Amino acid sequence: MVDSILVDSKFAAMICISAGVAGILAAIFFLFPTSVSSGEYGIMVDPTKEKQSLFIMARVSIENTGTLPLTNVRVNFGEGDILPLGTLKPGQNIIVSPPSGNSLQYVIVTTDEDIYVSKVYREPIAMPGMMGS
Repeated sequence: MVDSILVDSKFAAMICISAGVAGILAAIFFLFPTSVSSGEYGIMVDPTKEKQSLFIMARVSIENTGTLPLTNVRVNFGEGDILPLGTLKPGQNIIVSPPSGNSLQYVIVTTDEDIYVSKVYREPIAMPGMMGS
């Protein structure tokens, strides 16, 4: 009987540890921006929206993480709102704002180098004492 209790508690501990690791990995995946890379071409897209007391502040950070320029970079905010950015040099980071009145659902970034990134807006965690919290 003592042996079965030890086995059950070890099994429960393994399940708890596995669930904890899965939770941490999920948090990292959803809270931090990801990049798409295909050798010499790479891009990081991070759309964020922060709800303030009177308004919503939204922005999209786009960075060329590759070693070659990205040409004909276009940001599609949805609802027909498209912003052509032109060329992004390697390492160049640009922050753009969606047009006013946009529903802030998703962003699609495309380039002539066959890069296609679709991301939903993430909402950073409000910190006590910060504006809007």
